[in-house]
Amino acid sequence: MKDFVAIDFETANGQPCSVCSVGIVIVQHGLVADSFYSLIRPEPNYYSYFCQRVHGLSRTDTDTAPLFPDVWTEVERRIARVFSFELLPFCEPPAVPFVAHNARFDQGCLKAAFRVYQLTWPDYVFRDTLQASRRHFGKTLPNHQLQTVAAACGFDLTRHHNALADAEACAAIAIRIM
Repeated sequence: MKDFVAIDFETANGQPCSVCSVGIVIVQHGLVADSFYSLIRPEPNYYSYFCQRVHGLSRTDTDTAPLFPDVWTEVERRIARVFSFELLPFCEPPAVPFVAHNARFDQGCLKAAFRVYQLTWPDYVFRDTLQASRRHFGKTLPNHQLQTVAAACGFDLTRHHNALADAEACAAIAIRIM
């Protein structure tokens, strides 16, 4: 797989729709073509203690951040620009798949945010580097957590749970094993 968009969300609380940051890395022909990070004002707008401890973000970080639809418009614009296809906001999936580590979580967050803002789900295609890692590395790794797999692929994930750093790690994994 040479063309894809690695994506990672962080959430403010236990609700999948409470995305508070997103990172994307756009890979074209096996090379990073663009990356993007944004804070997002979550919905619902409260932070659980657990989530704050994981990623370090709080309400003071996101109270003035843009809402999800505005951030997602920018994500779609960047994907369309890199892959040179016509942008049809919130109605056509990009011509390339999204890749995430534990894709079920990130796809669930994206679907939930689309529901909250009453956007039409464009049936995005997701691929999972967690599943790919299990197939590729099997029992040779102690676990298949993002930082473990990233290290096995030669990527030093020093800012784990920063959405852009996690998307960069996911892109490195996908380039190497997918």
